Amino acid sequence: MLVSIFLERHYRLSGRSERLATEKDDTFRLSTESSTYLVKVSPPEEAEAVVALQTAAMRYLESTAPHLPVQRVKSTVGGDDHVTIGLSGGRTRIMRVFDFVEGQVLADVNPDAERLARAGEMLGLIDVALREFTHPADRRGLAWDLRHFHQLTELVEHTPGPEHRQAARSVFRLFGEHVVPRLRDLETQVIHGDFSPYNIVVDPRSDHFVTGVIDFGDTVRSAVIFDPAVPMANLLGRTPDRPWRDACAFVAGYQRERPIKDSELPLLPIAALARLTLRALITNWRAERAPERREYLLDHAKDDWINVERSLAANLDDVVAHLRETRHGHP
Repeated sequence: MLVSIFLERHYRLSGRSERLATEKDDTFRLSTESSTYLVKVSPPEEAEAVVALQTAAMRYLESTAPHLPVQRVKSTVGGDDHVTIGLSGGRTRIMRVFDFVEGQVLADVNPDAERLARAGEMLGLIDVALREFTHPADRRGLAWDLRHFHQLTELVEHTPGPEHRQAARSVFRLFGEHVVPRLRDLETQVIHGDFSPYNIVVDPRSDHFVTGVIDFGDTVRSAVIFDPAVPMANLLGRTPDRPWRDACAFVAGYQRERPIKDSELPLLPIAALARLTLRALITNWRAERAPERREYLLDHAKDDWINVERSLAANLDDVVAHLRETRHGHP
């Protein structure tokens, strides 16, 4: 196939390729005689500058924070970060090769509070390391960027159940009342953007716990609090009787490395609810339009509405108070 030809020509790599299920890229696991790699081919609609932003962020971390276990980009034999594949009509796709990060993802383990805090520490370290990073494409438009959440209310109409629509409207109302008025003055920088349990590779036997950080596909310049909001959203509802417990454990670790401003901390639970609601809305919308990815998309978001409703039922002032207590070292 075409990918194999380009791998041989530009990377001098050959071996057995296995396609992996992903959200948008065409992704393959390449097993050679000596090593294993991850091969990604960007979708035709993704601009080359956006792919370059993702790669540049990874390269920046590799050079300025080499101790962090961020997935490494492999150069071509000519020293380039990627290969441009020309398509008919002038369109292009970008092929990149990465070291394959072996291990379990966080989504497949059942971590305790301290291990969740270790994962939070890792995101805090990444955000600290990215503070000074800039790129010409870092202000790109991205549907997942919560800066735009309040502009996506029309997605509610694509939601199948009336109770889900009601929950979504409640989250939009919270976001509109508390976060939107503050959008202009929130602290911003380039963030990972998708530090989800599927992008965190872990080893439960390791003291460090997190052994790999992958997938910088949603890297963007946005509000700092929107970065921990992503893993918080993914952790909501894991314990039904205490839906915020695991999310708060993660943030406790995050704030050991990257404390959140007092004025911004009350917005974090709302941002987490917005992110979870956004995933539920977009997933349903995409599944209708991309039946070939329907199973993958819906599997990643199967409990979202239940978790939105459970988390909305909690007292958010109590959640914020708990976040403040853990930041100051209290249990």
